[in-house]
Amino acid sequence: MLSVVVFLPVVAAVVLLAVPRAAGGFVRWWWIGASTVELALIVLLWAGYQGGEGYAYEVNLRWIPSVSSGYHLGVDGLSLPLIALTAVLFLACAVYSLRQDDRIRSFAVLFLFLESVCLGLFVALDLILFFVFFDLSIVGMYFVIAGWGHRDAARAALKFFLYTFVGSLALLVGFIALYVSASPHTFDIVELTRQMPLAGGGWAAGLVLLAVGVGFAIKTPTVPFHTWLPPAHTEAPAAGSAILAGVLLKMGTYGFVRIAMPILPDTWRRYALVFVVVGVVSVLYGALVALGQRDFKRLIAYTSVNHMGYIVLAVGAAGLVANSAAEARQLAVTGAVTQMVSHGLITGALFLLAGVLYERGGTYDMDHYGGLAGSAPRFAGLTAAAAFASLGLPGFSGFIAEFQIFTGSLGAAPVATVLAFLGILITAALFLRAFQKVFLGKPGTPATDLTVAEGVSITPLLALAVVIGVFPRFLLDLIEPASRSVLNLLAR
Repeated sequence: MLSVVVFLPVVAAVVLLAVPRAAGGFVRWWWIGASTVELALIVLLWAGYQGGEGYAYEVNLRWIPSVSSGYHLGVDGLSLPLIALTAVLFLACAVYSLRQDDRIRSFAVLFLFLESVCLGLFVALDLILFFVFFDLSIVGMYFVIAGWGHRDAARAALKFFLYTFVGSLALLVGFIALYVSASPHTFDIVELTRQMPLAGGGWAAGLVLLAVGVGFAIKTPTVPFHTWLPPAHTEAPAAGSAILAGVLLKMGTYGFVRIAMPILPDTWRRYALVFVVVGVVSVLYGALVALGQRDFKRLIAYTSVNHMGYIVLAVGAAGLVANSAAEARQLAVTGAVTQMVSHGLITGALFLLAGVLYERGGTYDMDHYGGLAGSAPRFAGLTAAAAFASLGLPGFSGFIAEFQIFTGSLGAAPVATVLAFLGILITAALFLRAFQKVFLGKPGTPATDLTVAEGVSITPLLALAVVIGVFPRFLLDLIEPASRSVLNLLAR
C-alpha cells in the first residue's frame, strides 16, 4: 500500500509521457485526477493508522545488500501529517494550474515526479533511500524554476541547485560516517537509532552532527544558509514556490527530527544551544528583512526563514531540557511538527495568492498596486485571511503551533524564546503594511477577482488552517505519541 502511495504520481507522469500528443485539457485533468486519487489513498492510510509507537504500513526489502541498504518504508505520527500535507498541496497546485498553457505536459510531469519524490522522502527509513529522494527533489525543482520562472530564472535556479546540492553532499558525508561507525554496518534508520553508533564519540560525533546539520540547515533554510531562497522563490512560478515552501523546506526540519535527534542524542544535547541560537537569529532576521521588502513574493520568502526559525528553536530547546521537564520537551517537538504542517498550508496559499497578483499586474512590486479590495474583494479576503494566519492569530493553525513552541521552549531557553516573541510583532507589522499597500488606500491598477480555479485551489488550504486552529485534536493525537518516542530516544 505504501509503495503504491509513493509511486502512483510518477506512474501517472510516465503515462503522460507515453501520450505525446495529449491535448492540454486531458493533461490537466489527468494531473488533477492522479493527485485526487493520491490524496484519497493517504486519507485511507490516516483512517487505518492505529497510532502509538513504531511504524505502520512498513515495507522492508533487500535493495543494496553489499552496503546493508534496504528498501525500507514506514509511517508514524511524524511522517503521516507531512505526506498528507504533500498530497493536499500538490492537488491545490494541480487545480491552480488549470490556467497553465506553457508546455503543460512537461509541467505536469515534473510536478507528478516531485510529488513521488517528496512522499518517498517522508516515508523512507533508510539513509541511502532518504538521500536519493532528497537529491531528486533538487533536480525536479531546478527544472521547474529554470523552465517556467520569471526574468532571472536561470540564475536563481542555478543558485538554488548549487546551494542545496552542496548541502546534500554534506549530508552524504554524515550518512557515510554513521554507516562506518555502526556495528554491524548499516544505513537503516531504525537500526542506527537503536545502535547510537557515535554515542560518547566526542569530536567525531560533533563533526558528523555538523555535516548532517549543515545539510538540513541549507534545505530548511536557516541563517546563514538562506540566501538561495529569496531569488528562487521570486523567480519561480507560483505553483513551484508553493511546493518549494510548503513541502521541500520541510525536508530539512523533518531530517532534524527523524535522523539527527534520535541517532545522535547525546551529541544533539551537547550542541542544542547552537540550534537555539540559529533558530532565534533566523526568526528575527527573516522577519526584519521581510519588513523592508517592496516585492510581495520576496516578502513571503523571508517570512519562511522566520517560520522555519521557530521550528529550529523548538528542536534545539528540546535538547536543552532533555533530562528535565517531559511536558516541555513534548510541547516543543509537537509544536515543531505542527508548525511544519501549518507553514505548508498557509505559505503555500500565500504563494499562490502572489501568483494571482502577478497574473493581474505583471509585477510583485507592491507600490504598483493599491485599492484592489474594491475591484477584487474575494482576492482581498483570502489574502487577509492568509496574512492573519501567517502571523499566528488565534483561530488558525499557526497559533496552535507557535503557542506550543513558545510554551515548550520558554523554560529551557527563556531569553531566546522572549526574543523570538518579537518575531510575531514584526510579522504582524509587515503583513499589515503589505495588505494596506496592495488592497487598501488610493485605487491603482484595477484587477479582476479570483477565477474559480484560483479560488478552489487556495480556499481549502486556508480552510484546513482554520480547522487545525479550532479543532487541533485530530492532528495532535497523531503527532504527540511520535514526539514522545523521539524524546525518549533523545533522553538516552
